[in-house]
Amino acid sequence: MRHGGLLYLDELNAAEADVLLRLDEALDDRRQIILKEADGQIINAHHDWSVIATINPLSHVGTKELPPQILSRFPIRLRLEYPPEEIELEIVQRHTTVDISKINDIKRAIKLAKNLREAAAVEELYYSPSLRESIAFAKLLNAGSNAKQAAEIVYANAYDQWGEVEYQKVMDMITSIFVD
Repeated sequence: MRHGGLLYLDELNAAEADVLLRLDEALDDRRQIILKEADGQIINAHHDWSVIATINPLSHVGTKELPPQILSRFPIRLRLEYPPEEIELEIVQRHTTVDISKINDIKRAIKLAKNLREAAAVEELYYSPSLRESIAFAKLLNAGSNAKQAAEIVYANAYDQWGEVEYQKVMDMITSIFVD
């Protein structure tokens, strides 16, 4: 803040109220923070200091609605969707070595992830897998797991915490996609 640069805040709508209060103070028109715990020291923002933040949909566990005054501090907002399946495959290939013989299994895992995301978007499921899961799936394949086993480890096991019904929904999707 003192020296300029960029502050990146991930999942801002999961932050505690006291963090949001300090952020509000830093981003208001004065662009300063008064550190009461440091004898009232004032930190003024450098003119080149900027803040970028991400939020998750309110359907994600642990997220909450942001107060309007915080939202107003971020006048430029972009909505990002998951990339198309072919781009997700490219991202997986950048993060792990993909054996060409495993490409179809990875494409099926990406299709599964897309289906799970769509189900979460309409609140049929509690969780929406990220690209991290697609990458983890590819890494398990490279380590010798078969596709169905890797899908169960990476995708289905995440849903077990919400009970047998959630887990079984995902296992049914895995079984339909990874037919031996």
